[in-house]
Amino acid sequence: MASKYHVRSVSFPSRSYPAIQRIEQELDKLNQWEVSSNSISGSICNGLSGLEDLYKGVDDLLNLASAQQVLSRHENEKCLDELLDGSVRLLDVCSIARDILLRFREQVQALQSAFRRRKGDSSIESSVATFTCFMKKMIRDAKKMIASLKQMDKKLGASSLLDQDRNLSAVIRVIREVNVINSSIFQSLLVFLSTSSKPKQCRWSLVSKLMYKGVIACEEKQENVNEIENVGAALGELSGSEKVKNAQMKLEALETSIYDLENCLERLFRPLVKSRSSLLNIISQ
Repeated sequence: MASKYHVRSVSFPSRSYPAIQRIEQELDKLNQWEVSSNSISGSICNGLSGLEDLYKGVDDLLNLASAQQVLSRHENEKCLDELLDGSVRLLDVCSIARDILLRFREQVQALQSAFRRRKGDSSIESSVATFTCFMKKMIRDAKKMIASLKQMDKKLGASSLLDQDRNLSAVIRVIREVNVINSSIFQSLLVFLSTSSKPKQCRWSLVSKLMYKGVIACEEKQENVNEIENVGAALGELSGSEKVKNAQMKLEALETSIYDLENCLERLFRPLVKSRSSLLNIISQ
C-alpha cells in the first residue's frame, strides 16, 4: 500500500540529544512500513506498532531536562501551540477510530450471525441493509477525520524555526516529523475504512449501495489484500451455498483484521496520552 506521505530526512545534533538520534532511526524504519505485509490491514498494523516504538523515543526526549528547558521558553509559544494542536488532534483521531473499529467489528459479527441462521433471503437482506447503513456512516466519519488530519498537516511547520537556537530547532523539528508520520499512518487506516468495492451483478439491489462512489474499486488481482473490498465483492455474489460460505470466510478474515487494528490502536493510545501530557507539563513550567 503506497503512501504519498514521507518523513523528510533531517540532520539533528545527535551528540547533544541521543534521544533524537533514536527517534530518527525509528522514523527511517517507518518510511518502509507500507510494504511490510501482504494485506493492507497488516501493513497498517505494522505501521501502528512502529508508532508505538517511536513514541517511546519521544517520551525519552520529553523527559530530558535540557529538552524541557528549551521548550519551556515563553518565546516559543507559537511553536508549542502547533505541537499541542497536533497532539490533541492525533489523540482524538486515535480515540474515535478505536470506537469506529469496535462498532465495525460488532456489525461484522451480527452479519455473520445472520448468515449462520439463514432463515431466508429476506432475513439476510435485512441484515445486509443494516450493514450497508453502518458502512455509509463509517465512510463519512472516516472522511471527516482525514480532512482534519490534512488540516493539521498544513499547519505543521507553519511557524518558522530560523530565529531559534540549534537545540530548540532540533527538538521541535523532530516532534513535527513524528506528527507527520503519525498523520500519514492514521490517514492510511482511515482510507482503508472508507474503501469498499462495487459488486458486479448482485442478487439484491441494496447490496450495490454498499460501496461509496468514487472510492478505489476492487481488482481481481492486487498486490495487497483489502479485506473490506473482499467482503463487498463477496456480498455481491450470494447465490448458492458456496458463495455464501465464501462470504462467511471473508467476514471472518475481516473480523480478525479489525480486531488486530483495535489492539494496535489500544496500545498506541497510551503513549499518545503520555506525550500530550508531557508537552502540557512543559508548557506549565
